[in-house]
Amino acid sequence: MSPRKSRLAISLGRALSGLAFTAAMPLAMAQTADAPAPVSATQLDTITVTAQSREQELQDVPIALQVVTEQLLEDVAAEDLGDIDSFVPGLQINSLQPTQPSFQLRGIATDDFGIGTDPAVGVYVDGVYAGRGGGVLLPFTDLQRIEVLKGPQGTLFGRNTAAGAIAIITTRPEDQNGARAKLRLGNDNKQYFEGMANIAVSEDSAFRFNGIFNHSDGWIQDSVTGEDLAPENNWATRASFQTKFGDSTRAWITWDHESLDQLGQATTGVVPIPALPMLPTAPADPSQFLDPLKIATATDAQGNAETREFDGVTLIVDHNFGWGSLTSTSAWHQYDSLNRVEEDGTNLSYLYVDSTNTESNENFYQEFKFTGSTDRVDWSAGVSYFQEEADQTSEVNALTDSIDTIANNMGLAPGGLFGPITQVANMFGIPVDLTGLPWNEKFVNTLDTKAYAAFGDATWHVNDKLNLTAGLRYTRDEKDFTWFNDHRSAPQLDSQLNLLDAIGFFDAIGLPKEMFIFDVAFIDPPAMINKGVLNRAKKSWDDWSPRFVADYHFAENLMGFASLAKGYKAGGFNALQIGSEFENEDVWNFETGIKQSFPDQRLAYNVSAFYYVYDNRQAVTLDMTTAIPRFVVNTSDQEAYGVDFDVRWQATDGLGFDFNAEYLDSTYKSYINPQGVDLAGEPSGAPKWSFAAGANYVWHLGDAGDMRASLRHSYVGECRSNDESASLLGCGTGAGAIDIGEAQNLTDVRLGWTSANGHWGWALYGNNVFDNQYVNSLGTYGMTVLGTVGARMTQPRQYGLEVSAKF
Repeated sequence: MSPRKSRLAISLGRALSGLAFTAAMPLAMAQTADAPAPVSATQLDTITVTAQSREQELQDVPIALQVVTEQLLEDVAAEDLGDIDSFVPGLQINSLQPTQPSFQLRGIATDDFGIGTDPAVGVYVDGVYAGRGGGVLLPFTDLQRIEVLKGPQGTLFGRNTAAGAIAIITTRPEDQNGARAKLRLGNDNKQYFEGMANIAVSEDSAFRFNGIFNHSDGWIQDSVTGEDLAPENNWATRASFQTKFGDSTRAWITWDHESLDQLGQATTGVVPIPALPMLPTAPADPSQFLDPLKIATATDAQGNAETREFDGVTLIVDHNFGWGSLTSTSAWHQYDSLNRVEEDGTNLSYLYVDSTNTESNENFYQEFKFTGSTDRVDWSAGVSYFQEEADQTSEVNALTDSIDTIANNMGLAPGGLFGPITQVANMFGIPVDLTGLPWNEKFVNTLDTKAYAAFGDATWHVNDKLNLTAGLRYTRDEKDFTWFNDHRSAPQLDSQLNLLDAIGFFDAIGLPKEMFIFDVAFIDPPAMINKGVLNRAKKSWDDWSPRFVADYHFAENLMGFASLAKGYKAGGFNALQIGSEFENEDVWNFETGIKQSFPDQRLAYNVSAFYYVYDNRQAVTLDMTTAIPRFVVNTSDQEAYGVDFDVRWQATDGLGFDFNAEYLDSTYKSYINPQGVDLAGEPSGAPKWSFAAGANYVWHLGDAGDMRASLRHSYVGECRSNDESASLLGCGTGAGAIDIGEAQNLTDVRLGWTSANGHWGWALYGNNVFDNQYVNSLGTYGMTVLGTVGARMTQPRQYGLEVSAKF
């Protein structure tokens, strides 16, 4: 988990209609819909959001909602969603591998990297569902704000929002010419450039162009070759055009492109490696793990890479009928991604193993949405269609040297197979070498998804104090899925085996050639039975997702609310288990809370409590209790209750504070793991406590401009272990010098100056200024068979200088 990847408390829902400031979020994060606004000493910001499919002041929205503004993005030098979750309570994003991110909200996450399942947290860009995996975590380009909605949002945002939704809102072309540029230079040869040009061609039409270039050498080096192992290298561009047709119709079209081409995540071996002919103890002893921060990194990853090419086009057309409006949203996305990373963390061929994930995805989304309002009712209704075609290949790569080590450690062939055979053949003058040859095993999946939905949501203003909201969404998902798992692929090895067989070598030594053709990776019974066989399954799922909300204004600045909502994640297929399918995953969430502000004291707070039940949660884990590790699928039911609290205080004209905290108690309601251990009532892993605190101060220097300083700190407690954690090296497990899932702290600072006319600026920034690093994940595939484990670490301290211009 990255130090940016913490879980922090967010505020809930809806503040009083006359409230000048919403207690549902820190004021330091508030903004208008069009531009960030500085905090005033006498008047607090009015915030406009579109969480309920129409523009509303945030204090009128009965949803657990936090807005991340341009100001916050600037304060923490954020470049993608993985840089802001520390400051959004309850949200955790693991983004160290951009093509394989994971999202968690209020302890709900999808622990499955296969294309047969969907995420539990929906990400939307300008109202368009971003989909899964490799195409979700893209660099920020021209963002206006980010709205994070906690809890099920099916009646508002559609597919797969069991835990909540992240709505990214970008900036539309404007009717005035303008341009801006920002250059960020930092340690590790960080070079980040962002530029924008807005060109108005008439009163009703304008173009907007954005470009981003990002490069860093990386913060870790190979101790043998000196190569940088954790670089950044990507660029992105966006072009958009907006125009009007008469007074009632507006159209906006955008094209996005991103290119990522860098090395995969760096891995440092944490197991002591003895000198040959000794081998590491297999399985590796966790009590002997070394501190990855205190040992050298050496790697021999073959084809190590993380790449992605992404393109997307979105067309949004709005038409006002007078009695209401219609919005048509059409979008097409396509991307190809590759992620190949080393698992063993050594540069030794006899211990080599890596994993590779390759994806190709194309999807289309169409939505028609009507919205309207009267004096007593606000409403929205619509239909949507989503189609996706995806291909995924999951691979395990080794060398015949490391296969020899596996065979030796398992007692199948003491001393190995390919090395000894090579020696014997060479003794008889046969010029073959079976060592150091590539060995590949892979699972290939395809997916064809179609999803149809109809939805509606309405708020009835019963009187000046009471509002009642009800919504309902019907969704039908249809999926056509295939599995294909062939025998291991090793063409160079097979050519030499065929040569030996052709000359009668195997007959001479009394061993059949078939002895050298076997699998070590995908060997669960369904995979072994179906080697070389294409399997197909087709199924559909239906879901009805309701939402009910009541909010009541007890006094001018005091409001109470309660809500009950259902969220779901579409049923699907487990990619690495042939023939395995699962039903919809459902979440029922109840919330209640109060919000109060004290305008004269410029103080506001929010406290809310929630309880949810999560049924039929699917997860894929690497089972290391068997002789050869295997991927297994497990199903569980979870429940959780918690409390969110936030407070914001504008202490003086220039000085402001905000504080957010969350308490979460997440446990398994029912779960018997693949080893038969009953974990009902035990923690599911999410930490109990997390918080974030911020302070900022503005010096107004008159004609000399403004100086602004910000300080932000986040904390997430240690994850909570259970009887399964130790066997999986999961959270809360002490392993030698490594504390997996330990409590994490992150501190970011920034000092910036802006000229009086707003045209020029500079800033000094520091992220993770106290240089805290944590184990993000462990590569454990080789733990039982090779005796190796590789650790992947979060980033160390980053700092630099920014210069900017705006006209």
